[in-house]
Amino acid sequence: MLSALNKGTEVVTSGGILGKVVDLDENFVKLEISDNTHIQVQRQSIESMMPKGTYKAITKKVAKD
Repeated sequence: MLSALNKGTEVVTSGGILGKVVDLDENFVKLEISDNTHIQVQRQSIESMMPKGTYKAITKKVAKD
């Protein structure tokens, strides 16, 4: 699964953080977790890939609340 990561892939980390991949290298993944908010995580911390559109739907819902 980790080898299938690309920019734009929506993922959840082992800590439960939902984000969209904006950059990656062999060791780290840069995730957008909110508008203009990014974090770097180790590739190994990516727990699962989410269906396309999940990140956008969740961030819209949070913005409304």
